[in-house]
Amino acid sequence: MFNKKKQPPIRSLIAQGSLIEGNFKFSEGLRVDGEVVGNIMARADAPSMLVVSETAVVQGELRADHIIINGSVNGPVHAAVLLELQPKARIRGDVHYVALEMHQGAIIDGQLRPIVAEGEKPTLVLAANNMAVNS
Repeated sequence: MFNKKKQPPIRSLIAQGSLIEGNFKFSEGLRVDGEVVGNIMARADAPSMLVVSETAVVQGELRADHIIINGSVNGPVHAAVLLELQPKARIRGDVHYVALEMHQGAIIDGQLRPIVAEGEKPTLVLAANNMAVNS
């Protein structure tokens, strides 16, 4: 359903045991295994992917084209193309997305805010049975 072939490569890593305090901008792909206190934002001039692993803790806003979360995020999430929430995802904040794939066990403490063009319906994929649902 989603084009996963043209994903940007993961070129940056915030390793487990690391702590970054302050805003972080990246290009292409970023994987977070450590802790970030601040906003994580992809540069807008190229496709981007952000992976927040199950060991990661982020206190701040996330912005990227494709975001995969399996860790803890305390802040708003903005996925311009696709947001994937893995089973251990914990989000406290509003979630803005064009397409959402959510696995059983993921928790959102906030509002789901689809980004849609006028007249369109948001796309939601239930990972348990891979059935698309138009809200």
